[in-house]
Amino acid sequence: MKQGIHPQYNKIKAVCTSCGAEFEVGSTAKEVRVDTCSNCHPFYTGKQRFAAAAGRIDKFNKKYGIKE
Repeated sequence: MKQGIHPQYNKIKAVCTSCGAEFEVGSTAKEVRVDTCSNCHPFYTGKQRFAAAAGRIDKFNKKYGIKE
């Protein structure tokens, strides 16, 4: 690796703007803010809702008069 051409790599604290959680990451930036993290994201917390696709398909078929 060439000397003097790479940015300084530091361990910094990333802050979640949704829940306020802080965690340590490595970055060349001085500060990192994220919208959602693994503490508050619905996929990781188990609160994710799945849309009822069957209801939307029935609504589409009814709207356009499609019979099964």
